[in-house]
Amino acid sequence: MRQTARNRSRRPAALAGALALAAALTGACEFDPAQVGASRPAAQGAPAASGAPAARTPARIDEAEFKEDMESAVTITDDYWRRHWDRLFTGEYGSPRVAGLYDGRDPASAPVCGRERLEPDNAAYCPAGDFVAWDAHLMRSGYARGDAWVYLVISHEWGHAIQNRLRRGLVSPAAELQADCLAGAVLYGSSDDGTLKFEDGDEQELVEAFKVIGDKAPWTKPGDHGSAVQRLRSFSRGGENGVRACFT
Repeated sequence: MRQTARNRSRRPAALAGALALAAALTGACEFDPAQVGASRPAAQGAPAASGAPAARTPARIDEAEFKEDMESAVTITDDYWRRHWDRLFTGEYGSPRVAGLYDGRDPASAPVCGRERLEPDNAAYCPAGDFVAWDAHLMRSGYARGDAWVYLVISHEWGHAIQNRLRRGLVSPAAELQADCLAGAVLYGSSDDGTLKFEDGDEQELVEAFKVIGDKAPWTKPGDHGSAVQRLRSFSRGGENGVRACFT
């Protein structure tokens, strides 16, 4: 994926293709689950329970491109909500604070959410501090397998920040699946707006990412996020039909 000047770009045909690939999610995982962490929200005042895999050195990546893509994902996601908020919700939109990368292997350097520090191999939105943050090992490990990873993780965690700005009745009990739906709406909506360009292979990277962040992954508790297929379908629903589809 890459950020573009704001002119109309062609929406990828492919969310239908992504759904066609959903069946593959029940098969063998191309990623090594021990090498990449899970995206989990931080609860009010405390991060979610642990269970993340031990940190390993991720494959070599281009650090400049990695940081550029993370900055691009933040900019695109925030810009989408800033431009579309008034047409979707009442009140004013305010951006969450971006704490960004942290080293989960060094607890003293991890951001504090309430009274607890964020865990290794986690990405989180912290309601107590209204910030988003992501472990460096988690992000680099996923990025080594495709740049779409950082766009998915960041737009998902931003979705939790959006939920925290809405009246409770709009937030689904399946909050993780709703955040996936909002992530799809943001990424494909940004493609429609012309601020994000999907490149060859990006959608396959998204499908592959969902293989390792469903409930069957070793570091998640059953019921926290939904299966890989459920998550991809929620993401696809938002991508196909926009933000409003995430609230029906």
